[in-house]
Amino acid sequence: MDRLDLKALETLVEQGRITWAELASVLGLSAPAAADRVRQLENTGVILHYAAILDPTSLGFNLTAFIAVSMDRPRNREAFLEAIQNMPEIQECHHVAGDDDYLLKVRCINTRHLDWLLTEQIKSIEGVTRTRTTIVLNTYKETASLPLPQQLSYQD
Repeated sequence: MDRLDLKALETLVEQGRITWAELASVLGLSAPAAADRVRQLENTGVILHYAAILDPTSLGFNLTAFIAVSMDRPRNREAFLEAIQNMPEIQECHHVAGDDDYLLKVRCINTRHLDWLLTEQIKSIEGVTRTRTTIVLNTYKETASLPLPQQLSYQD
């Protein structure tokens, strides 16, 4: 990836609906050349997909929580991972080190919705032995963007 690829990524993250002509102008390329660069970034898996970022509270999802999940046996993990794929409230699932096996980020309408998700959905999956839930009171930073190398102060 060269500096033009990184500039294209930075621009697309900030302005996902930019036209090929506008992106070309930013990159100093022709529109077809800019489109080719972006297609190459898609083909190599650097760009995974495009999406609109929605405001959860505008859609009634007023509660964000993190749920730590512990499993009894590794053989139950595949069924757990398959089951959570069908739960739209679960936005993220991370396999973690420490006392728990997974950390889930969930969005719910209210505490009754969270209670249902925990008791009827997550805890009903075979192998789930324990959950610990942290309810978010306020969010000060949340982003779907990744830092690009030229934006970091860190040097390895």
